[in-house]
Amino acid sequence: MKTVLIVLDSVGIGEAPDAADYGDSGSATLQHIGETTGGLELPTLQQMGLGNIPTILPGNHPIPGCPPAKTPLASHGAMQEMSQGKDTITGHWEMAGLELNPGFHLFQEKDPVFPPELIATFEQRTGRKAIGLKHASGIGIMEELGEEATRSACWICYTSADSVFQIEANIDVIPLEELYAACKIARELCNPLKIGRVIARPFRGKPGAFERTEERRDYAFAPEEPLITERLSAASIPVYAVGKIEDIVAHRGLAESIHSPNTEASQKVVEQFMQKEGDGFIFANFIDFDMLYGHRRDPQGYAAALRQTDRWLESFLPTLGTGDVLILTADHGNDPTFKGTDHTREFVPLLVYRPGRPGENLGIRRGFFDIAQSIATLFNLAPLPRGKSFIRK
Repeated sequence: MKTVLIVLDSVGIGEAPDAADYGDSGSATLQHIGETTGGLELPTLQQMGLGNIPTILPGNHPIPGCPPAKTPLASHGAMQEMSQGKDTITGHWEMAGLELNPGFHLFQEKDPVFPPELIATFEQRTGRKAIGLKHASGIGIMEELGEEATRSACWICYTSADSVFQIEANIDVIPLEELYAACKIARELCNPLKIGRVIARPFRGKPGAFERTEERRDYAFAPEEPLITERLSAASIPVYAVGKIEDIVAHRGLAESIHSPNTEASQKVVEQFMQKEGDGFIFANFIDFDMLYGHRRDPQGYAAALRQTDRWLESFLPTLGTGDVLILTADHGNDPTFKGTDHTREFVPLLVYRPGRPGENLGIRRGFFDIAQSIATLFNLAPLPRGKSFIRK
């Protein structure tokens, strides 16, 4: 038996009840992409029950082009995040069984944004100057400061509405491994502040033609209690990580991981891990929705990425056998039609496909940790501290 958990990074499905607390009232990633692009045609996801989910949410805001299915192939519901925050680590950790209250520390918008002693120590230990030191979008600050960073061979350090310390460097002048080493130093320095992630953001090129590379790495704050990956590993259930999952779970409990750089590569890795003999849990992140289209406010590109994944699912679902389980969800929203360039606090979709079993209405789940509890049920683990299983054996 294989259980596959695929996180469609940032594919939200409507504002959460506490969206106003995050400045996200009115956000709705899937619905607004559908409205902006003339309708989302996602036949596989539609048959699984994606279009049925808005009917159980407040306001019943439909997804244009993706109506409810009469007899959904998958069980369908929505999940509301209980932890404070709307970032990658918070969302993934909650679905792995944790709850973060209070959440990670956020750098407030001031000048400079980072504590002076943090930057002074970072510069001293890395031997290079840090510029930027503000809230910014990654592409925007690369275009703004990339020339200076290239000329001076220095770091560009910035943050966002998430709990992140991000480091950009032109790897034509600073070796990639040195960037990774600097991130490890920053991770150590950020631990006392409880910063969720330090992120390596390599780029290359010359002024006017800078381009990000696919060698991004995330350095997560260490979880303070066991994740579902560790609980499975302790029970001798192999855990296979796909994409940036290995970084998000701090490499804990993994039998094997492949850091695929984009969604299509991750889809191939999922197929590869499905060929492993015996039981196993595959934990995958499909990153393109968030990285390439949500933060860059590109609804057309986002829609195209959704269609590509829909086509992949069309070919993938028939490969699942009796006993296999596919869970599709998201870690937060990132409405590309919304203000700013940050994540949005939204409900996330929940689709659970089990070959040969009819779909059911799973309702609104109060906590992403229902996923971890359900995985524990599937693999006969002891009940976890949080969550209600949506799996009936």
